Amino acid sequence: MSKEVLSTEVQFENVMSECRSLFEKKLHDYNASWRILRPTALTDQLYIKAKRIRSLEIKKESFVGEGIRPEFIALINYGIIGLIQIELGFSDTIDIDSDRAMTMYDKYVKSTLELMKKKNHDYDEAWRSMRVSSYTDFILTKIERIKEIENLNGETLVSEGIDANYMDIINYAVFGVIKLTYGE
Repeated sequence: MSKEVLSTEVQFENVMSECRSLFEKKLHDYNASWRILRPTALTDQLYIKAKRIRSLEIKKESFVGEGIRPEFIALINYGIIGLIQIELGFSDTIDIDSDRAMTMYDKYVKSTLELMKKKNHDYDEAWRSMRVSSYTDFILTKIERIKEIENLNGETLVSEGIDANYMDIINYAVFGVIKLTYGE
């Protein structure tokens, strides 16, 4: 029996459904505690997740027991948190309820999917021929770009904003989860 080949859009939606479910469960357990994260702290959180993936790719073993796939999922969810934080700004308190957080989550999943579809059209799904380790390196590069934009207080000359970098991080992480879930 041959394995059904799912479209990129369906694979993306399957991955995002898993990410959404985890996000919703964490909202239940922790509420929207991430609302307190300032932009630089969020960037550092993305950085440690991506660095852990790279470390695991190089060392080929984990002492903690969690592998690469959960870290890509974390990058996806933190990327969406980043987009929400850009829209709302950070807060000193938890100032949104779970329903609003999930509505905003869905909004940014939709816009990230739309970006992925446009880029997939233009790049002809080139990501499928890439190595998962390249996604990690591209994510780390995007994080470094975010750090520089933060250091410049957002005053760039020609660069995309932090939001575009978050969306690229999300999409590269989704590609990583797709490859780790469905194979080549």
